[in-house]
Amino acid sequence: MNATIECRQGDIARQDDIDTVVNAANAQLRSGGGVAGALHRAAGPALAEAGRPLAPIKPGQAVLTDAFDLPNRHVIHCLGPVYGVDEPSDELLAACYRNALQLAERHGIESLAFPALSTGAFGYPAAEAARVALSTVLDTLPDCPGIRRVRFVLFDATSAELYQRTLAELQGEEGAQEGKE
Repeated sequence: MNATIECRQGDIARQDDIDTVVNAANAQLRSGGGVAGALHRAAGPALAEAGRPLAPIKPGQAVLTDAFDLPNRHVIHCLGPVYGVDEPSDELLAACYRNALQLAERHGIESLAFPALSTGAFGYPAAEAARVALSTVLDTLPDCPGIRRVRFVLFDATSAELYQRTLAELQGEEGAQEGKE
């Protein structure tokens, strides 16, 4: 695997050294709370306009738009599962990460930043979500040789530490990178 995986605390809307950011989208690809709200506010109204013809999307699906006023080239919108409602939630959550990486590979995207999909309003337990996210990325990256960097951008220090620790467990101590913005 040629890609670097990073886990850090930060603002998903301020990843100016990353090609593409991943939106924790709703089915209609509209602004909302959390990650979707932050990205839509930063990108401007054109992001919702670009998403309109692509909506609705289903849990596990990923679609691509331009990033507009964000400092990135693209936004990949993923609809994560609502925990306890959309089942099998682990497979649907894994599909978000896998589909986003495969979409990035097809579009020549070398770096992307993920939030912790489904862990906010959708209620996915953080530790379980981290394990699904990181194991899926580790399993999928060998099939995506064009991707050089995957960053998990976590809202708070506790989440960043959880992802760093989970990555270290899954990967061995090598490769786990720490960082704060």
